[in-house]
Amino acid sequence: MSRTRARVSAPDQACVAAVDLARAAAEELARPGEPGEHLGYESEGDRIVTHYFACLDRAYRGWRWAVTVTRASRAKKVTVSEAVLLPGTGALLAPEWLPWSERLRPGDLGVGDLLPTADDDARLAPGFTEVDDDTDRQMVFEYGLGRARVLSAIGRDRAARRWHAGEHGPHTPIAHAAPAQCSTCGFYWLLSGELRLSFGVCANEYAPDDGKVVAADHGCGAHSEAAVLPPPVEQAIPILDDLGYDLMEEEAGSVDESASEELGHS
Repeated sequence: MSRTRARVSAPDQACVAAVDLARAAAEELARPGEPGEHLGYESEGDRIVTHYFACLDRAYRGWRWAVTVTRASRAKKVTVSEAVLLPGTGALLAPEWLPWSERLRPGDLGVGDLLPTADDDARLAPGFTEVDDDTDRQMVFEYGLGRARVLSAIGRDRAARRWHAGEHGPHTPIAHAAPAQCSTCGFYWLLSGELRLSFGVCANEYAPDDGKVVAADHGCGAHSEAAVLPPPVEQAIPILDDLGYDLMEEEAGSVDESASEELGHS
């Protein structure tokens, strides 16, 4: 069985010859002198041809003007169907559109802004799933006083990864230069729950991370047990008197030079 071949119509010669008409349409949309050389044409169907012109606007490098011309059946007059500016190879394009919820970045939320969370947000779980040995959460939930949703395991893991990789984690210059880790500092206030094993809050008012969540292996120079080294002792500069001098008496040696003694020499 042979495949059915689609019929490709030959370009309409009247539409192919309407280059000047297409250029005039492009010049009406663009600023004077912006439509450049004719780049060719493409048949779009029966009696439909699109002409391409280079775009000389420096803000649209790599783009091209596309003007589609056509004519009615049995008509001799060619008319313009549409004219648009299309990107070509290497054209500068805007980034792919993303929903607003995926474009948000930390710090974008301002005063008065509301950021609703979806009902199926993977970072949250129903409130009754929270377990704490210090409080009877089930009783609180039955009275309707508990939170509707709490952090899920996915939410805790994402937060832990984000905090540990951030500026309050171990991979910062101030942490590398610290005398010890935050986990051994007296100002390190442990978090409650599962995150207490890895994170706490800095309570040192003189530390750069005061009031912030820091990783247990973070650190800074305000560590409570940082050793205070004594100031180095400066060596006194010797004082030399290079103007005056003292007369020193010559002391007699242990050998009497006036006495003669046989030394065994001939």
